[in-house]
Amino acid sequence: MSHWIWDSSLDLGIEIIDSQHKHIVEFINELYDAHRSKDSLLISQALIGLTDYTITHFAFEEELIMLAKYPLTNEHKNVHAAFTSRIEKYKDLHEQGLDIARPLSSELKMWLTQHIKIEDKKYVPYVKKGFNKSWVESALTRFFNK
Repeated sequence: MSHWIWDSSLDLGIEIIDSQHKHIVEFINELYDAHRSKDSLLISQALIGLTDYTITHFAFEEELIMLAKYPLTNEHKNVHAAFTSRIEKYKDLHEQGLDIARPLSSELKMWLTQHIKIEDKKYVPYVKKGFNKSWVESALTRFFNK
């Protein structure tokens, strides 16, 4: 288990989504730091932050691709829902006192890398074609309280 350094091969070329993905990587690194400290409270906080931010990112991304008329929006949402369910299981295991930081971090790195490179890359042309900056600014405020 180690810090994850962002790799430009994960860039989609959609600044707001790339920024959110990088923020998820920062949360994964916080989980690593919390694990190293062996502080269960810090691990809980990192896990909650990671989960909350990821769910918000998914909602933002799903609305963005729906508005871009991406034809696989429902399938993409299903992938997000399945992943969210996996993370909830890790939270349950952590609440039972089990050390989940290492397996969760590994799974997150693998899943996020594959998800971005395979699933997210598919919607890029649709979003870039229909990109609406005013919608993005409005959505950022609504989803992320910016």
